[in-house]
Amino acid sequence: MTSMLDGCTPWPEEFVDRYWAAGHWRGVTLDNLLRGWALQYGPRTALVHGDTRITYAALNRRVDRMAAGFRLRGLRPGQRVVVQLPNVPEFVITVFALMRAGAIPVFCPVSHRASEVSHLVRVARAVGYAGPSTYQGFDHTAMAADIAARQPFLRQVFTLEAPGGSSPCGGLTTDPSGCHYSPLGSVDAPPQPALAQNADQVAFFLLSARTTAAPQLVPRTHNDYAYQARAAAELVSLTENDVYLAALPAEFNFTFGCPGIVGTLSVGGTVVLVETSGPAECIPVIGRERVTITSVLPGIAQRWLDALPTVQTDLSSLRLVQIGDTPLHRASAARIGPELGCHLQQVFGMAEGLLTFSRPTGSDETVLAGQGRPLSPDDEIRMVDVDGKDVHGGEAGELIARGPYTPRGYYRAPDHNACSFTTDGYFRTGDLARRAPDGDLVMTGRLKDAPRRADTEDPSGL
Repeated sequence: MTSMLDGCTPWPEEFVDRYWAAGHWRGVTLDNLLRGWALQYGPRTALVHGDTRITYAALNRRVDRMAAGFRLRGLRPGQRVVVQLPNVPEFVITVFALMRAGAIPVFCPVSHRASEVSHLVRVARAVGYAGPSTYQGFDHTAMAADIAARQPFLRQVFTLEAPGGSSPCGGLTTDPSGCHYSPLGSVDAPPQPALAQNADQVAFFLLSARTTAAPQLVPRTHNDYAYQARAAAELVSLTENDVYLAALPAEFNFTFGCPGIVGTLSVGGTVVLVETSGPAECIPVIGRERVTITSVLPGIAQRWLDALPTVQTDLSSLRLVQIGDTPLHRASAARIGPELGCHLQQVFGMAEGLLTFSRPTGSDETVLAGQGRPLSPDDEIRMVDVDGKDVHGGEAGELIARGPYTPRGYYRAPDHNACSFTTDGYFRTGDLARRAPDGDLVMTGRLKDAPRRADTEDPSGL
């Protein structure tokens, strides 16, 4: 079995061998992939946020220097850091810098408050927290200080100051509990020699949205996530000429790697970051930055469509809109092509792995009403009844899955894993699905005992 962080369930060796032999896993860490992208696409624009534009070469340099700064501040390989940043370049820089320093980011929605963040710090035994000093009127620094006073693990708080702002700590670098505070912008040092890291190790943690209690941590390795983003990029034919709009929070799996941010960077494209998903901000940005692809939830797509008559913007660059979470209402789905002038792709997925996509060659019926087929040829999916037996003939059953980017367990959650995974490694999604006559999946609902969480912006976990 692969060696992983204590508290994580590895893939059995036979599956490891299979995924390597198929070329899915390639043994390169995500931060090393960024080094290669910087060499290949150096002067091209990697990130855009408002008037800020960062090239691939500059992105890699900033990641290098921040990683060195994290190491100088005592972060060690394998330690966990909660990252709670909005859609700004610092989110991407911080995540890659932590991975390059050997630390493990724990993705956290910026909307979460003390109870959720404290839970993540406790479960992950996080030694660090990176977030805005204040954001949309909420004092994240004060929240982090309160958590640090009650949690023995948290000893480093890195705060992102608003432009022109100053540290709310008033120059205080260490509080009475021994927690150290640093502006995120000051985490900067001359690059150090690269650490030797294994791509089968955990790269970061996503949060599950498929539990009714506190969210579970989903360990994603460098190998499995690099494969997911690369395969998704190939599926939607991404090239260096594509511009991806990150309209949903960057910490969502949907936004980060379906193909999202990572997939776009992997081909030399440009990622445009916006901090709200409403039409007033996003539609003008699509026109100004010549966005070609984006991913949104059904409610957001509906708002964009309804706002089109009041917004005079050239959307001719847009070629693909991905819709995730629940299927978009058929009438709204039928409006995407004529009104936005692009193709629609239905996506079903979760932080726990399995992704299905409607294919560009699919029938109109498939794209409008179904969720397509699994991303990988090595995704194994079944629909089962309450006794765990396969259903047949197009009947609906619980969708269970395993594959090269579906982890075998949550982090440090043996009791929950016993309920969420079968003994032979299938993840119980809690979603009901059936196969259409053409083989595509159609989602039909949720099991009654597996309700979606209501306290996250993205109920699907995508």
